[in-house]
Amino acid sequence: MVEKRMNELIELIKRANYEYYVLDNPTISDQEYDRYMQELIRLENDNPSLVVDNSPTKLIGGKVIDQFSKVIHQIPMLSLGNVFNESEIIAFDERIKKEVPNPRYVCELKIDGLAVSLIYKDGQLVKGVTRGDGVVGEDITHNVVTVKTIPKQLKEKIDIEVRGEIYMSKKVFNKINEERSKENLALLANPRNAAAGSIRQLDSKVAAKRDLDCFVYHMPEATKYNINSHYETIKYMEKMGLTVNPNIKKVEDINGVLEFVSYWSLNRESLPYEIDGIVIKVDDINDQIKLGYTVKYPKWATAYKFKATEVTTKIKDIIFTIGRTGQVTPNAVLEPVRVAGSVVSKATLHNEDYVNERDIKINDIVVVRKAGDVIPEVVSVVKERRDGHEIDFKMIDKCPICDSKLIRKENMSAYYCINENCDAKRQEGLIHFVSRNAMNIEGFGDRIIEDFYNLGYLKTIDDFYNLHLYKEKLMELEGFGEKSIGNLLENIENSKNNSLEKLLFALGIRHVGSKTAKVLAAHYKNIDELSTATFDELINIKDIGEVIARSVVNYFHDEENSKLINKLKAHNLNMNYLGQTKTNNELLVNKTFVITGTLESMTRDEISDLIILNGGNVTNTVSKKTDALIVGSNPGSKYEKAKELNVTILNEFEFRNLIKK
Repeated sequence: MVEKRMNELIELIKRANYEYYVLDNPTISDQEYDRYMQELIRLENDNPSLVVDNSPTKLIGGKVIDQFSKVIHQIPMLSLGNVFNESEIIAFDERIKKEVPNPRYVCELKIDGLAVSLIYKDGQLVKGVTRGDGVVGEDITHNVVTVKTIPKQLKEKIDIEVRGEIYMSKKVFNKINEERSKENLALLANPRNAAAGSIRQLDSKVAAKRDLDCFVYHMPEATKYNINSHYETIKYMEKMGLTVNPNIKKVEDINGVLEFVSYWSLNRESLPYEIDGIVIKVDDINDQIKLGYTVKYPKWATAYKFKATEVTTKIKDIIFTIGRTGQVTPNAVLEPVRVAGSVVSKATLHNEDYVNERDIKINDIVVVRKAGDVIPEVVSVVKERRDGHEIDFKMIDKCPICDSKLIRKENMSAYYCINENCDAKRQEGLIHFVSRNAMNIEGFGDRIIEDFYNLGYLKTIDDFYNLHLYKEKLMELEGFGEKSIGNLLENIENSKNNSLEKLLFALGIRHVGSKTAKVLAAHYKNIDELSTATFDELINIKDIGEVIARSVVNYFHDEENSKLINKLKAHNLNMNYLGQTKTNNELLVNKTFVITGTLESMTRDEISDLIILNGGNVTNTVSKKTDALIVGSNPGSKYEKAKELNVTILNEFEFRNLIKK
């Protein structure tokens, strides 16, 4: 099976390389390509005896097509390895530090275009060559000379090779597509493909009309010119009359790299050209030589790829899950894909209407994104990639767990299992109780709770605090031992010390989320005071509306819930609010903040807690009343709205500095 999958991946990648490098017409996304390549690398590392000599992991670029003359690169044009999040950037830095103490870095924008090698003799441009397969490229000199930002004569009569990226600006791309639309011609897919397709035309008049540009970023033999750092190389090329990107920055350490990444993750849309990441290079050339190369990549450089908020993947199956309220949700089982920095293999399809309106089928290629940057969801179907193997969706009419008939409530899209004794509902309640924002009892995965439930050890919430009575029996279970069970019981015991808001959220009171639980706990200070609160008292609390107030009153008036709380008291669970009271940070007090985008160093809850602790407020909508928007990468419409309203915009680093002040 492993060898079969490796062969499948090799064929997928080879076809993708041909479409991308030769046809300039890719049919899969960059994210799909990266996913296939990462999977193949992992399988090859785990199964070295199955690695074939012509594996794509050993190749650098694409095939050299026959229409152009072939040119051997005197020094191979290597690709770059990729990193996808802050922790992987830090890991890259740690690897560098094992060989080079206190490295300095140069950060560059990763231009989304076509790599090119430019060769000058006596200062005259004599040849332009594509990357090709990294060893042999294509002679595209006749098209390169049409690019206005590639000088035909340098300011000094030197022999030199430089490398860069030919690209098409957004303005030119849009203009060409407007003209093609008027002529009823097929639109160009994106600036990268447009640039690559233009530069590899046999007729140079086509390239000349496309108004291409070029940034140079590398000299393979800089030390020949007494240059000892990459940043000096950039300045030297600029001095020679070559065009370098103005946003290149030298930084002193990895913190400077992270700040650069954070800034451009937010501001990339303001650029007149497309970028798809940040290139990070060790500055000192002697250090680069010391670090060396792999077969495919330099060890002293890497490319941070921006998190994709939307990616494409395949639906392998559609399954149904039951939530703790009984709601039945269809879920897509996906080919694993990286979305906004994490790998997901399932995505919500919400409900029957959602699936039918979008005509989603099993085996479809679909667009997936993270809703609110948290929950993966299927957005749309790539219908042009259907091949006849798709299977129609069919909503179930009985609970997949207890076989009870499902009910679709009036004026609602969701189906519900109304059996109060449904095992799935009970298990979901137990899973919610131990979750991070609730009691945060580590070690209880879904499968463990399901096993303990089926064995009869866990049926209700208070059973967690009776598990110590079955320690010997639990240790006899397959996959468990004295240490693992001991850790579970210790984590359960520690959870007794949680602050009241954790317990309130864990109890699963309808409409009471983690933020509302915090508001209630901070206001009433202990569960006895809250349990006697009236509807009128509750609705007078800021952020507590009628629906929440009614739900809280109903919960504490229920006899079974009162019995549960008394049992938890008997187990010595803390019932008091232990949180900090508000401080009066004059920079935040009475200010209103909105949080958006994919965050790296803190979660949204952590940022919200800090804002509230320092006297500020958090809302979900940007308006004229918003004092500041805190943004991560891929911030979306809220960011655009904030710019339109001149709302202050802070990235994570700036927010942390605000708190420190």
